[in-house]
Amino acid sequence: MDLQSLKNRFSIIGNTPALNHALNTAAQVAATDLTVLIVGESGVGKEVFSQIIHSLSARKHNPFIAVNCGAIPEGTIDSELFGHEKGSFTGAVDSRKGYFETVNGGTIFLDEIGELPLGTQARLLRVLETGEFIRVGSSKVQKSDVRVIAATNRELLEYTQKGKFREDLYYRLNTVPIRVPSLRDRKEDIPLLFRKFVVDFAEKYKTKPLFLDEDARALLANYSWPGNVRELKNIAEQISVLRTSDNIDSETLAGFLPQVNMHNMPMVTGGTPVGEFANEREILYKLFFDMKKDVNELKKMFLEILQNPAMAVQNSNFNKESLINELKEDIMPTMGTTSNAIAAPSVQINHSQPIIIDNENGSHYEVDESLNIMDKEKELILKALKKHRGRRKDASTDLGISERTLYRKIKEYNIEE
Repeated sequence: MDLQSLKNRFSIIGNTPALNHALNTAAQVAATDLTVLIVGESGVGKEVFSQIIHSLSARKHNPFIAVNCGAIPEGTIDSELFGHEKGSFTGAVDSRKGYFETVNGGTIFLDEIGELPLGTQARLLRVLETGEFIRVGSSKVQKSDVRVIAATNRELLEYTQKGKFREDLYYRLNTVPIRVPSLRDRKEDIPLLFRKFVVDFAEKYKTKPLFLDEDARALLANYSWPGNVRELKNIAEQISVLRTSDNIDSETLAGFLPQVNMHNMPMVTGGTPVGEFANEREILYKLFFDMKKDVNELKKMFLEILQNPAMAVQNSNFNKESLINELKEDIMPTMGTTSNAIAAPSVQINHSQPIIIDNENGSHYEVDESLNIMDKEKELILKALKKHRGRRKDASTDLGISERTLYRKIKEYNIEE
């Protein structure tokens, strides 16, 4: 059968190379018993290809059944495909044949094969390799002569890598792959398909066929059609029933197209936006470079202080409050209010000498400061107890130690409560 006769027989409209290649492959493989995997998006007509293969095969006078694997619950799919014995599970009041037993000698079309549970995939692989299966609840091996045609809108190879689909079953099904093109890849076929649908619906609803103007045809061709031929057929039926005029312009047509998908339509722009930041990545890069620059400056300043410790206490231009404000404004503009207590850089100071603190008027005075850890610890405990009015539990929480440790420290330092 030549290609045009095949299209006429199964009401297939279109002449794109991808569609013609898929039809030729289906016609060539039909005469064999090879397993076929049909791949395509939802709504492209994968079931039509399975019917073509069955109708042109030697099994055309035997049963053909289409099974949507995604519509059968996981708990009952084994029973649906392979049958079950009486009492094999709750509700099994009688024995029942499965699809593989019912269509023996014919063809079974497994749509949405990617939705099969892994356990059922193992059973299916056994049938494909040996033609043998076992009913649920039975121990008797049965034979079945069934040709399997599978279809999916998933990328099964990716599923195998993720462990969601058996790799051995994938290669067993993928003996002859047929990829059905999506409608957006058949733009020249869209007006022909739409015309065919509106004529059919005009005969069905006893109305006049509608016509699209030039802008409406352009809008029809540029729409993304995520639902493919099924969506195009539904839109044609809606317009045929709900139209107020036989001539449809682009504005009227746009009212029937789902607005949620209009952003997927091709759009001509005047150019890319020009600015300091073209995208978020450039913003992040600039922030990282700025942070690196600030860190390098801090390292440099810190190194100078380490090399000359006297700068930390004798530089009259060193102002703690101004430094805090500068850090707030330049380094952390979006982090909100920061603590007023910022630790000064660690500077090696000779503790045998008193600390010299300069006043604004130029005079200075000496302060003897104890650096004993125990004294500091005792001082912190006293402050915490005073703050919480002697409540040890609250004081220990504030200090970050257990209540038992606080009690031991109070006894150790002879602190009177």
